[in-house]
Amino acid sequence: MAKKKAPEKKPNVFKRAFKAVAKFIRETKAEIKKIVWPTLKQTFKNTGLVLLAMLVVGIVIFGLDYGLEALFGLVMNVAGT
Repeated sequence: MAKKKAPEKKPNVFKRAFKAVAKFIRETKAEIKKIVWPTLKQTFKNTGLVLLAMLVVGIVIFGLDYGLEALFGLVMNVAGT
């Protein structure tokens, strides 16, 4: 007669949680080592581009606001007469 193997017991919940956290930390450290940080020159260049883009978008929004306000004023004056 063949002996049946007893099912293997899982480690308790605390051991499993500790192993999962330790694995997460190891994998996170490995991913952080893969990061390529920009140089100072690249950082200043990118910052300048962002500021320029903000300025352009601000001017466009200002122009639209001014133009639509003038148009609305024109329409309201014509409708009132």
